[in-house]
Amino acid sequence: QVQLVESGGGLVQPGGSLRLSCAASGTILRSRTMGWYRQAPGKQRELVAWITGSGTAYYVNSVKGRFTISRDNVKDTVYLQMNSLKPEDTAVYYCNGLGIHSLGWGQGTQVTVSS
Repeated sequence: QVQLVESGGGLVQPGGSLRLSCAASGTILRSRTMGWYRQAPGKQRELVAWITGSGTAYYVNSVKGRFTISRDNVKDTVYLQMNSLKPEDTAVYYCNGLGIHSLGWGQGTQVTVSS
């Protein structure tokens, strides 16, 4: 059974940083295009960053310059380094493969940015 597990969320003040991690059981991530998504209360889930199997990263404008997606193919883990966090970044963050690489949704990890 495939399961994605996100971790690393928490409560942080505006301007702070967090690093999220995504690992999987029952499958291998390193060959997949993987993305980080987020869903804020009352809003649709949105893709914020993704990385190809070869390591090319892409970002939506709202996080560009603040977030960095990366992957460790030895640990088969995908990361999201989030800096200069803003209250509007508050959401549950999920990882998943894109398109044909989709693996279903894990439980996500809550990120709350508040003073």
